[in-house]
Amino acid sequence: MAEVTRFALIGCGVISTKHAEAITAINGAKLIAVADTDEEKVTEFSNRYDVDSYTDYRKMLQREDIDVVNILTPSGMHAEMAIHSARAGKHVIVEKPMDIQIEKAHAMIQACRDAGVKLAVISQHRFDPSTIRVKEEIKQGSLGNLVLGQAAINWYRSQGYYDSGDWRGTWKLDGGGALMNQGIHTVDLLQFLMGPVESVYAHTATLAHERIEVEDVAVATVKFKNGAIGTIVGTTSAFPGFSARIEVFGTNGSAIINNDVLTHLYIKEEGSQGEMYGKGPSENLADHPSEGSIGGAKDPANINGLSHQMQILDMIHSINEDREPLVNGEEGLKPLEIILAIYQSARTGRPIVFS
Repeated sequence: MAEVTRFALIGCGVISTKHAEAITAINGAKLIAVADTDEEKVTEFSNRYDVDSYTDYRKMLQREDIDVVNILTPSGMHAEMAIHSARAGKHVIVEKPMDIQIEKAHAMIQACRDAGVKLAVISQHRFDPSTIRVKEEIKQGSLGNLVLGQAAINWYRSQGYYDSGDWRGTWKLDGGGALMNQGIHTVDLLQFLMGPVESVYAHTATLAHERIEVEDVAVATVKFKNGAIGTIVGTTSAFPGFSARIEVFGTNGSAIINNDVLTHLYIKEEGSQGEMYGKGPSENLADHPSEGSIGGAKDPANINGLSHQMQILDMIHSINEDREPLVNGEEGLKPLEIILAIYQSARTGRPIVFS
């Protein structure tokens, strides 16, 4: 087992600080280098964390003392950088989405397999206590047969947010809007809890922003392979920014996660039918029955870093134990496939059925 796992970052954007802080908080992890094409930005970042800086990530990859590379660049760049990193013998952690094209995502997975390195796709909310609790209740059958799952990401991004980077709001590099950029974590948790998706039917629109190519409003209906149905709603137009919310309903119980906090958990007692309209005595079994924090609804820099830390720690364990990361490339594909199917449905006006 390695005493210290050495990390490097590619990209010094908003999320890079979360990764740097998460790495430095882990005993046995060390951040040693960072790369970005913006010389001023990468110099400031390297000085802040006392690490080496590069304006060409390929030169950074030539170092033999880097174990893991975290790719934090615009989404359309992910696959190419991951493939270069894998061929250089580095394990790869890539921010969501893993890429914006299915073919490139598959190429990334294959490159890591061929090189014998690990690939993890950031889906940090799978490591939240709320997600773990609800997933366990579902596995144990506490909620009964799942019947309805709903995901809503009612966030706000100003016109200035999209104007702040020429890649934002473009199909080429952002790959999508309210769903692909802001909503992908919530979409991932919905399918993680409810199970595989059978089909989607969707509408998307750009209604509140200018000079962007992608959607700022999206609505989709979902049919799951277990027979349950659901909805996915996403927007970056809900001023001033509200919750990311997941609701899971089964024949014997309900669970609601609001801004990463389990706020409602009700399980019907065995043999009990309850009141005719469900108003009988019941206990909220949620650990934190509150509305939770605002998270990234208004500001992406306000995303809690603890779950990032847990996922990075899982990568370290997967290397030392020679196992797959809990959110590997195949898992990272799932929300990407769902969102791309939603976009296809919106373009064609037809439901998209998964094979």
